[in-house]
Amino acid sequence: MVHRKLHHLKLARRTLLLGERTLVMGVLNVTPDSFSETGKFFGLEKAVEAALAMERSGADILDLGGESTRPGSAGTAAAEEISRVLPVLEALRGRLKIPISIDTRKASVAEIALGAGAELVNDISGLHNDAEMAEVVARHGAPIILMHMRGAPRTMQKAPFAKDVIQDVVSGLKESVAKARKAGIAISQIVLDPGIGFGKSYAQNYELIARLPELAKLGYPLLVGTSRKGFIGATLARGGKPLPAEERRWGTAATVAASILNGAFIVRVHDVAEMVQIAKVADCILHPELRPKN
Repeated sequence: MVHRKLHHLKLARRTLLLGERTLVMGVLNVTPDSFSETGKFFGLEKAVEAALAMERSGADILDLGGESTRPGSAGTAAAEEISRVLPVLEALRGRLKIPISIDTRKASVAEIALGAGAELVNDISGLHNDAEMAEVVARHGAPIILMHMRGAPRTMQKAPFAKDVIQDVVSGLKESVAKARKAGIAISQIVLDPGIGFGKSYAQNYELIARLPELAKLGYPLLVGTSRKGFIGATLARGGKPLPAEERRWGTAATVAASILNGAFIVRVHDVAEMVQIAKVADCILHPELRPKN
């Protein structure tokens, strides 16, 4: 088990304390083709209801995305992505108390979202997709989540996987951090994500979870997103067919608990209420002061 050091993320309107307990990030994909919800929250009213429900269920952060990055996806134009997320941000202004992270690879989307109330940027490309992203984030003084992705969503599960996944992830994340620092993003505003499922084999996803303590040595708080992903479906296959995404909740729970015990500060999940319970119990294993008194 890893001892998590305390980190402070400075947001536009508050400070997030990382490390005292695990923070739960709820996923809100306002796309018609997400791998896990297949358009469940596509539409303003549904999206707003889902966001408020996640907050009530105990989410600490809402991660809002307008582009599907599932394996094989071709990408979404910036104008379309903005048209999906901006109405949600505007509708949630003054209603949602938890901070919103904008899940995007595009500087223009991040710029508009930060101006409309988002307080963090979650860039799955680790600043490799858009040369202007780092400058936008630095100018706003926002925290950024830098994820490792081998390749691009369209081909990432078809291209050759790394021979040494830890070495590949470490070198890739170091490169992303260097881009962030060069643009003026403070060290204290950076969170790293190993990118479970993004250009990794099923076995490598498990290896990354098991070896998170090695990634923690980079010195940055870690976010881990395993929720409902393909390697869980393959592990729990029935009759030779992967378990459907909507039935991967408890397989996800095992990976969330393991990630927390191995050093994750934030877990990114679809099933917020259930994973809040998992996080609370896992935190009691890590932190004696959180355990209930008899």
